[in-house]
Amino acid sequence: MVTARRWWDRKVLQIGLLAFIVGGAWVMRQTQGALLLEVYQGITRPLQILNTGPTPEERLRDARILELQTRVVELESQNTKLKDLLGYVEKGTISSRPIPARVVGRSADHWWQQVTLNRGSNSGIQEGFVVKAEGGLVGLVETVTPNTSRVLLISDLKSQVGITISRTSAKGVLRGDSSAEAVLEFLEKVPNVKVGDLVSTSTYSQKFPSGLAVGRIKSLDLKKLPTSEAKVELFPPIRSLDWVAVYPKPESPELENQQTLTENAKFKIQNSKLQSP
Repeated sequence: MVTARRWWDRKVLQIGLLAFIVGGAWVMRQTQGALLLEVYQGITRPLQILNTGPTPEERLRDARILELQTRVVELESQNTKLKDLLGYVEKGTISSRPIPARVVGRSADHWWQQVTLNRGSNSGIQEGFVVKAEGGLVGLVETVTPNTSRVLLISDLKSQVGITISRTSAKGVLRGDSSAEAVLEFLEKVPNVKVGDLVSTSTYSQKFPSGLAVGRIKSLDLKKLPTSEAKVELFPPIRSLDWVAVYPKPESPELENQQTLTENAKFKIQNSKLQSP
C-alpha cells in the first residue's frame, strides 16, 4: 500500500501534465487555434496600446511628404513675389466654363490626324478654340459648321505645339507622329532634360494657353542633328477619345493692353474735340 502511494505521488504530476497537454491539443484542434489566438491577443493588447506611435518607415515617409510640401509652398511664395517684383502679367488662362462635346466622327485613314465633334457654331465653338480631354491637350478646332467641329489633333504630323519642360523650363516644338507618342525638337542643342520630365504648353505658344499638360519624356536623342530630339508619351487618350471639352482661345495680355490703349486714345481725342471751341 505504501509503495503504491509513493508511486502515485511521483507520477501524479507527470500524469497531470500529460493530461493538460493532451487536453490542450484536443481544444486546439476543435477550435482551430482560436482560443490560443484570443489568449495571445489578451496578453499583447496592453503592449500594443502602449506602442501606438508610428513605425520608423512611417516617420521617414511623413518627413519626406512634409519636406516636399514645404518646398512647394516656398516655391509658390517665391514665384508670387517674383511676379509682383517684375510686374509680370501671365497670358490669360482658358475659360473655366468649357463646352462639352462628343467625338462622333473619325476616319480610319486619319485616326491620328483629326476627329469630328457633335458641337459647332450654334453652341458657340469657333475656329482656333482649344480642345482638351482627361489628361491634357488634345488639339485645336480647325473648321466649324453650325452643328459640328473638326479638330486637328496634336498627334497629327502637321500639328506643332510650343512646349516647355516643367522641371527646367527648356523650350521646344512638339509635332505629331501619328501615334500615342510625339516628337519633341528642342530649341537648344544640349537641353537640360531627362527621361521622365513633364511636358506642358509654353508661354511662347501662339495657339495654346501656357501650362496645359501634354505628356512625359519617354526617350532622348541628344546627338540628333541639327537639334536634339525626344520622344514624348502623350497623356490624353488620343487613341480612344470620346468626350472632350472645348475652350475659347484666350487673348494675349499684349493684345488686350493694345486694345485698351487704343480705346483710351480714342476717348481722349473725342473729349478734346468736345472741349474745343
